[in-house]
Amino acid sequence: MGASFTALSHRQQGLLLTGGGALVMSPDALLIKLAGLPDADILMWRGLLSALGFFLIVLARHGNGTIQAYRRCGWVGIGVALLFSLTTCGFVLGNQYTKGGNVLMILSGAPLIAAGLSWVILKERLPRRTWVAIVLCVIGIVLVALDDSGVGSWQGNAFALLAASTLAINFTLCRTRPGVDMSPMLTFAGLIVAVGAGFVQLASGGVSLPPIERWLVVVGLCLVIVPLGVTLIQRGPLYLPAAEVGLLLLLEVVVGTLWVWGILGERPAPLSFVGGALVIGTLAVKGLYERRLEQRRYPAFDPSSSGTS
Repeated sequence: MGASFTALSHRQQGLLLTGGGALVMSPDALLIKLAGLPDADILMWRGLLSALGFFLIVLARHGNGTIQAYRRCGWVGIGVALLFSLTTCGFVLGNQYTKGGNVLMILSGAPLIAAGLSWVILKERLPRRTWVAIVLCVIGIVLVALDDSGVGSWQGNAFALLAASTLAINFTLCRTRPGVDMSPMLTFAGLIVAVGAGFVQLASGGVSLPPIERWLVVVGLCLVIVPLGVTLIQRGPLYLPAAEVGLLLLLEVVVGTLWVWGILGERPAPLSFVGGALVIGTLAVKGLYERRLEQRRYPAFDPSSSGTS
């Protein structure tokens, strides 16, 4: 299988990695809800099991160079781990308190938040189309949030916004160390989440195993789906331009929303549907336009020529 994969073109490999990762991650929100565990419980098990999964993937990829892979991340890697732990908490808690589709739609705005942060922090000039996209996505996210009523839903939207914001800061931080693979630090992000949630559990009466049927859902999600999906997505930019990666990541939003809609009956309300369509449509149009620009500039995109390894 490895030989047949390497026989594919760089573009085909990128499509398989990124699209496959997005599809693998698509049932994430659904499975969090199906697990039906208290906040601290799902966070502790997700953190612990995903840390193990990420470590096994790093070990399989780097072998004897595993320690060096962690060392290369440096102090920036510690920041990445802390930020991703907050992203995990925001995503999981968001799904605990509001509709999974709403969380996914809000999270999809992370790349544009990152663009705004790059303008502020890295002093990068943003093209007019990016500013237009940011404004439209903000309007869409506001519509999604306004459609919810009740304290719980507002809490869920706030947690989802926390996840999107910390993920955006993470994107910006990673750009300060171009060419360095920060994915090994996701192991420590999981451990941070597990330790924090574990303390909460101990303070509230101790740690307990969930029922077997829920435990199987948690293990499948946290030990297999999350580490595999995130690692595949992480590899995508090595083979595809950023615009195409962003387009493929919308698969997770669309398919993930369909999962919770079809199985749990969490149908988006009219205003949420309009807001979500505005966000996804804006990102899709922007991605397609930028893909065309990249094809004109670099007719045969080859990651080996860009210094990525």
